[in-house]
Amino acid sequence: MMRATQLGLLLVGAAAVAACGEKPQTAGTGKSDVAAYQGAKNSFVENGWKPGDKTSWEQGLRARGQNTQNEYSKTK
Repeated sequence: MMRATQLGLLLVGAAAVAACGEKPQTAGTGKSDVAAYQGAKNSFVENGWKPGDKTSWEQGLRARGQNTQNEYSKTK
């Protein structure tokens, strides 16, 4: 019985010490201070859209909301 109590205390102590060594979980990328429509300048953007074109960005969001994320239009 005494051995089980000692083993339990040892496990609790080990868990407490292990919790103290956890490193912060940050992405380290920093915050981007540009507007969303400024976009990425890489090959992953939609064809025909140019970064910085605010009106086409808004039209794309509106079309995506109506065509792909609107459950009412999918049930017809």
